[in-house]
Amino acid sequence: MATVAAEFVFVREAIASSSSSSSSRKSNSQTRFLLHSTVRASYPMDGNDKAYEQLGLFSLKKKIDDAVIRAEMLAPSALELEEARRIKQEEMIHESNLWDDPVKSDKILVKFADIAKVVDALKDLTYKAEEAKLITELAENNVIDYGLFKQAYNASLDVGKFLDQYRMSKLLKGLYDVEGACIIINAGSGGTYPEIWAEKLLSMYSKWAKKQGYIGRVVEKYPSESGGIKSATIEFEFECAYGYLLGEKGVHYMIGSQNGSVLHEAFAACVDVVPLFLKTACNLQIDDGDLVVSPPLIQQSETKPTICVQHIPTGIQVQSSGERNHFANKIKALNRLKAKLLVIASEQGVSSVSNIKRDAIVDLWQKETRRYVSHPFKLVEDVKTGILLPNLNSILDGNIEPLIEAHINIR
Repeated sequence: MATVAAEFVFVREAIASSSSSSSSRKSNSQTRFLLHSTVRASYPMDGNDKAYEQLGLFSLKKKIDDAVIRAEMLAPSALELEEARRIKQEEMIHESNLWDDPVKSDKILVKFADIAKVVDALKDLTYKAEEAKLITELAENNVIDYGLFKQAYNASLDVGKFLDQYRMSKLLKGLYDVEGACIIINAGSGGTYPEIWAEKLLSMYSKWAKKQGYIGRVVEKYPSESGGIKSATIEFEFECAYGYLLGEKGVHYMIGSQNGSVLHEAFAACVDVVPLFLKTACNLQIDDGDLVVSPPLIQQSETKPTICVQHIPTGIQVQSSGERNHFANKIKALNRLKAKLLVIASEQGVSSVSNIKRDAIVDLWQKETRRYVSHPFKLVEDVKTGILLPNLNSILDGNIEPLIEAHINIR
């Protein structure tokens, strides 16, 4: 069920978008090439417009052809697989008495609907690939029509994006991958610069969500006097957000120099990622005797109804201040606490929260995830996957798909 839901989300994104644009882990030699190569912009001059336009057309045609070939290779087998799954699910519907078990019936029907949507999207993908191919041929027959080539290229972008998303959806098989996500960002110690860095990370995730066609809802934000933030919580209320963002968990370092100094400094911010249950509430029951309401981890203001809840056996504590009253914040804090405990239990491979070993809980501040280098060169190094990207500004602008895909690939 988790996989099918993931597939449907990727399908919906791919079909709804027509102009968005993935990268996988590079070898060391490829990475060195990326870091030391440069991209030169071409500018038409002295009547050479035609020559530059022809170079642009050649590049467009190559990208279109690559997308079409990829679709022709992968789409038929994917469609055959999904058609077989749809038929199997349809047989289950005929064999089951849907009135006997309404809960089971709902799951069967939802799964059937999701698979049917995947099948329709794969058929649509085939049409888009054929459309791109035909438009390209038409453009060539009309003695190279630049406008038609751009139209075909846009169709090929849809094809490429869908194939990337469909492939990743097959890898999202984690227990909570289909859920929404709650990201909690905390600035490291050291004052101004870590707080400004934490603000940049918050902006990066907000921009990423917007590029995906969604909104990251900032539900809590604790500004600092420096103009940055001490802490912030952002919620992504769309399916598979947790599966996408799980790899962001850990410490993110900004490395550079300040005020022209030759000495490099590292500023840290810690990112936690918690499942946000979308369709059903978390059914984990916790003994009231295991909970204590304590003072807030970070004091915002006296007017904010902040609630902090601690789980005594594990020492895990969470807080909420984004709701309108104490009761709503208590419910939100309890839901976050339950989600964190379920994830920890899963990570430790224990059957229940009561079996969690406190001394085995991972300290996120000891778990390095990524380094962002701003000086003397711009570079992003993902510690977990080894991927290196020479486009710091693009990453901070929300283009983190290559990093997300790299994490999904190594699970």
